[in-house]
Amino acid sequence: MKVLVTGATGQLGCDVCRELTRRGVENLGTGSRELDITDGAAVDAFLETSAPDAVIHCAAWTAVDAAEDAPEACFAVNRDGTAHIARACARIGAKMLYLSTDYVFPGTGESFYRPDDPTGPLSVYGKSKLAGEEAVRAALERAFIVRISWVFGRNGKNFIRTMLRLAEDRSRVGVVCDQIGSPTYTVDLARLLCDMIGGEKYGVYHATNEGICSWADLAEETFRQAGKNVQVDRLTTAEYGAKAPRPLNSRLDKSCLTDAGFARLPDWRDALSRYLKEIT
Repeated sequence: MKVLVTGATGQLGCDVCRELTRRGVENLGTGSRELDITDGAAVDAFLETSAPDAVIHCAAWTAVDAAEDAPEACFAVNRDGTAHIARACARIGAKMLYLSTDYVFPGTGESFYRPDDPTGPLSVYGKSKLAGEEAVRAALERAFIVRISWVFGRNGKNFIRTMLRLAEDRSRVGVVCDQIGSPTYTVDLARLLCDMIGGEKYGVYHATNEGICSWADLAEETFRQAGKNVQVDRLTTAEYGAKAPRPLNSRLDKSCLTDAGFARLPDWRDALSRYLKEIT
């Protein structure tokens, strides 16, 4: 099997390529320099030439606040770019795995969202990712849609790196405490995605590390494990302020993984411990 990985320079795409290589699976990773997914003709030509058996589509516009000021650019990547990939996969007979997000839900209440629950994104980013899901469904039957949240990995920026950077010259930081969800370590997620793409258990899945927390909880655990003496001031979402609305409830029901025979990801605290050892 040959797998094309878009967004291979990002946090997740990089680890997906590493995991495929570790398993001896032929893979080709692309970034925006190698493949502009917003150019449909370029996508068609690239997939015709590279002829993958499967595509793991990690490339995305992920700047949530910036998307509010640039909705057309965000949709060009997350909706149109995804549609181009999906249609090209359909033409060459390749299966596809699309990474989506907890932002497709409105984030109300305290229940765990199941994959088939009604969506209702609040932000431009969330709406664009949901449009990407719809584009995949419209083009392909052989597809996986995997919703994730609060991603951290070796490449690029993430919340944990930001907390460690702030700890260098601050004794206290303000962090949101009323958004509840689950962190997702790219190393753990990459293993699951590679398990999925090697099979035929298509459908919509939720995948994060086990356990739930707030951003403030995650910050405190990061400082505790890293041995940083930093006080976390707990702020509400309203007090913190942000251009794009965030879901307060990002709890995702992952029983779909168990039902399909996939291994669940380890607890988020365990993932954080391994990540800190990796980057420090």
